[in-house]
Amino acid sequence: MGRVGAWGDHAILWHVYPLGFTGAEREALPPSEPAVGRLGKLTGWLDYAVELGCDGLLLGPVFASRTHGYDTVDHFRIDPRLGDEEDFDALALAASQRGLRLILDGVFNHVGRGFPALEAATSAERNGGEAIPAARWFKRSESGFAVFEGHSGLVELNHDEPAVLGYVTEVMRHWLGRGAGGWRLDAAYAVPPGFWAKALPVVRAEYPDAWFLGEMIHGDYAAYAAESGLDAITQYELWKAIWSSLNDRNFFELDHALRRHDAFLEDGAGLQTFVGNHDVTRIASALDDVRHVGHALAVLFCVGGVPSVYYGDEQAFRGVKEHREGGDDEIRPAFPDSPAGLLPDGWPVYRLHQRLIGFRRRHPWLVRARTSAEVLQPSVMALRVRGASAGEQALLLLNTGESEHAFGVDASGLSVAVTPSPDSSPADPLTVPPHSWTILA
Repeated sequence: MGRVGAWGDHAILWHVYPLGFTGAEREALPPSEPAVGRLGKLTGWLDYAVELGCDGLLLGPVFASRTHGYDTVDHFRIDPRLGDEEDFDALALAASQRGLRLILDGVFNHVGRGFPALEAATSAERNGGEAIPAARWFKRSESGFAVFEGHSGLVELNHDEPAVLGYVTEVMRHWLGRGAGGWRLDAAYAVPPGFWAKALPVVRAEYPDAWFLGEMIHGDYAAYAAESGLDAITQYELWKAIWSSLNDRNFFELDHALRRHDAFLEDGAGLQTFVGNHDVTRIASALDDVRHVGHALAVLFCVGGVPSVYYGDEQAFRGVKEHREGGDDEIRPAFPDSPAGLLPDGWPVYRLHQRLIGFRRRHPWLVRARTSAEVLQPSVMALRVRGASAGEQALLLLNTGESEHAFGVDASGLSVAVTPSPDSSPADPLTVPPHSWTILA
């Protein structure tokens, strides 16, 4: 499964978008205003993440940017809306004291308007002077510097330029030296894999335990992971199949996605699995029937990969992603100052997460598990989950139908491990009530 290190083998991540979580301003502060130490608010939630069962904190952008964080203007400076370098150091120390690894979001495919090298190159061209070395940092289009996926505020870096490679490796090493444990590489799919193949060995020479996650949406995850040297790839195919198969009562779709999932694992790809993140509609809103939230979570914590929980999903937060200005606001909300400020309705889902994460902790082999469907119908599925060694086995029974289903599968040596309710134990472990599920192990 790729180059998964000792801590990556056991990672379960709490994914937070800091600018939203802390209630930061939508746009950068004026240069004259002092930094606002909002990262301290996140420090106050670390125990909550640990109690959830997580040992990694996957952070969205924290570097100086113009708006949403993915238009970085200075990778060496904490966004003043969140604080300063001392605030980051305090967060890194507090996380380390609790056994939480920090994974930072590195936007190295493009930069925001206001990035110094871009400003210098733009100014030189505007004034009719000779091209300066900084101009080589950026891709070109017929109309000037190329932009990322039509976003005029995001200018694409030229990954063939040696200075860009040097800059990226310098940024990575700088923050790993200040306490980060790894990097999520935003829009990795838009970067030639050979760029990472050059960058990562330079960084790993100094920080051999650093973990690198690349964002991919479509394509051959395993091939990209192999060519780039990344430790893991975001598993968007499985994310889509989980909620879509539940909505359509079509477990054939989930079976197809899991076959591809296993094939990627067999080919050596590490996969980062999720049912929610900062770019998609929340699982509680994506599902037509909220009774199936538990089904989605059961799949997430039973299959191979490195799972993450997007902040608020563990409290059944709702939010719809919309493709418009401000369309991410619902899925990137502010959290209260402390867990005491959360509404009581979400805590049962939090406790369900705890029980499922606890199950995964007791079966660490699941990170490399393979699955096979032994019963497959539109509304029912029996998923056999196996590890590499004898005795490493679990059985996930899913029922989204309107009546109970008796699964005719072999459960020898297995007993009930997790059900939707901690207070009930089924008389027959292989008979699953309507709209319910059971894990045996």
